[in-house]
Amino acid sequence: MAMKSTNGRIKACFIGGARYGQPLDTTSAKKFAALTTLGELFVIGVSQDLSPRRFTEQAHFYLLPKLPLPLLRYAEMFLLTPFLALWLIMRHGVDVLVAQSPYEGFAAAWAKKLAGWLGQCVALVVESHGDFEASLFLQRRIILPRLYCFLMRQVAGFSLKHADVLRVISQSTKEQLERQSPGKPVVQFPTWTDIDVFLQAGLSSENHSLQDILYAGVLIPLKGVHHLINAFTSIAKDFPQARLVVVGSEENGSYTADLKDQVARYGLGGRVQFLEEIPQANLAKRMRSACVFVLPSTSEGLGRVVVEAMAAGTPVIGSDVGGIPEMVKDGVTGFLVPPKDESTLADRLRWVLEHPEEAREMGSRGREFAKTFLSTEAYFEGYKQIFEASQTGR
Repeated sequence: MAMKSTNGRIKACFIGGARYGQPLDTTSAKKFAALTTLGELFVIGVSQDLSPRRFTEQAHFYLLPKLPLPLLRYAEMFLLTPFLALWLIMRHGVDVLVAQSPYEGFAAAWAKKLAGWLGQCVALVVESHGDFEASLFLQRRIILPRLYCFLMRQVAGFSLKHADVLRVISQSTKEQLERQSPGKPVVQFPTWTDIDVFLQAGLSSENHSLQDILYAGVLIPLKGVHHLINAFTSIAKDFPQARLVVVGSEENGSYTADLKDQVARYGLGGRVQFLEEIPQANLAKRMRSACVFVLPSTSEGLGRVVVEAMAAGTPVIGSDVGGIPEMVKDGVTGFLVPPKDESTLADRLRWVLEHPEEAREMGSRGREFAKTFLSTEAYFEGYKQIFEASQTGR
């Protein structure tokens, strides 16, 4: 059993590949401000550049340098993080490790084992925010995929074996973890989002555009943006004022280049706009002004950006995968389409453009759902339950 700190408050260390800047962005600051009421927090993450950083803002941050290649970043996480986490356990009394995927969980599990050999009992929480078995292969081209898959299974299996509590964000991620690690306590609640900024945008009197179709998210193959471009192409001539706006960071440079080449081949350079990742307040305004938000993913843990758009009062179209059906009621608060089904996606886009009033009513119904689905209080209660579960006997 993990022991509480001597002052009775949890000391938890979050371990993951998330990138942080100093000062924290508004959304991260709100998140950690909420969680610090539960205990003292430490974060092992990644810097936004090649410089390692250490600072305290709501939590104590220890940021590894952002190395240029994924393989180097994995090596950094697996080789350095266990010893950094062990130092936090021994020096600062950390008693709960929270790994934000089964792969970061490998490093956390080794820190737990090392601490145990030194007489310190630590609880391990392993989270899953998506299909950890398949999603990586949908993000980028992998050399020697069979070997890579074997190694990933070993890494994930090791972390899940040593986990004391599991945290999931949707029913689909829960079912996957329960198959991999049956019998362990599972806590389910959505990922953090600053939902207030989207709800506030939804109060705007500004009318939805009759022309902007919006996507927001990282630009990687599993997000299916190429399918969205094909669907848009098939209706573009019938709606000459319609535009497709793609907002997101270029996590996969070759895929992003392919998307832009795709747009150029179709002669839609003036109808498709690519924007870099923008602050959430600006994204909320974009969502409010769009006529529809589309998430055409082929794999998705939850797809919180869907409920963010719903909070802004915008109708949504999402793939019928992962946790998206838990948020979108087909034909009521939005539309669900089979993944990769460009024809059905085009039909739903056409309906939204031809029925703006009905689409706005759909967006209003989605907004009512979003008000209760995501909240700071639910996020707080979720981690409170996790920390309480981590203190019980195993």
